[in-house]
Amino acid sequence: MTVATDLFDRQLRDLRVSVTDRCNFRCTYCMPKEVFGPGYEFLPRDQLLTFEEITSVVGHFVARGVKKVRITGGEPLLRKGIEDLIGLIANVDGVEDLTLTTNASLLARKSRALADAGLDRVTVSLDAMDDETFQRMNDVGFPVATVLEAIDIAAEAGLGPIKVNAVIKREVNEHAVVDMARHFRGTGHIVRFIEYMDVGNSNGWRLDDVVSADQILESINAEFALEAIPPNYPGEVANRFRYLDGEGEVGVIASVTKPFCGSCTRARISAEGTMYTCLFASSGTSLRDVIRSGGDLGATIDEVWGKRDDRYSEIRSSNTARLSVPVEMSYIGG
Repeated sequence: MTVATDLFDRQLRDLRVSVTDRCNFRCTYCMPKEVFGPGYEFLPRDQLLTFEEITSVVGHFVARGVKKVRITGGEPLLRKGIEDLIGLIANVDGVEDLTLTTNASLLARKSRALADAGLDRVTVSLDAMDDETFQRMNDVGFPVATVLEAIDIAAEAGLGPIKVNAVIKREVNEHAVVDMARHFRGTGHIVRFIEYMDVGNSNGWRLDDVVSADQILESINAEFALEAIPPNYPGEVANRFRYLDGEGEVGVIASVTKPFCGSCTRARISAEGTMYTCLFASSGTSLRDVIRSGGDLGATIDEVWGKRDDRYSEIRSSNTARLSVPVEMSYIGG
């Protein structure tokens, strides 16, 4: 195996694969109803990568150093037969960590099948502990209790410890930070608070809406004392903090105020097979076209990653402004 490196000598270690651009939530920071309404046209089935094509892509990335594979969307559990895909990827030699990010709406009924197929862990998106706030954010009336029940069922199925991701937006759900920290303390699950990011062009992002990681940590530390701990592995995006009383840990992902471009090891594949080398990219390279035309997939990946020079967040941070029109987050996952 040869580990691929980019122009800044960043290794290729992590792969995020979107399996659908569809979602049954309309979260205001990702797929607002004003844009993704009833008439919105999602990708037709024949434009999506097949399970066999996805598995081939994963194999080529693993041959270039990838060890961690995360399945995303849209909402990945909407993809019919997702358990079959998990089984195929789990059998790719060299995949050491296979995970999936979900809104948990279908997780309770699918947890056992996913675990049996070889999924290691799940990450659940949950942005508040009170229904009024959470339902306003997911914009489809989905209740907190159903998410919490799904987390318990997934943990019982062996898909834990579960990470719970919360996107924090000023004057929307910043009050939820301490509530979430309090609820998940001592459970073995890890809440990760994410700064509101300028991904895509439909969420009306403004810098003033960002609650910084420092502010998030300050609010938690005022009630539960924290101390910083080292990352689990090189390139981990969350800064980790543990409770001094031993009741677990929390994380913060500070892409806006403390960008981590210099250690980014991720590539992303959209549902129809476009390779993106940055979450904030505005364009990518179609691997689907390479596959279906009989081209050299490995050589294409090598060329794209070898020319990679992305550092959007570092540049945006110094300019404190949006620099381009990135692809929608629902298109390539978070």
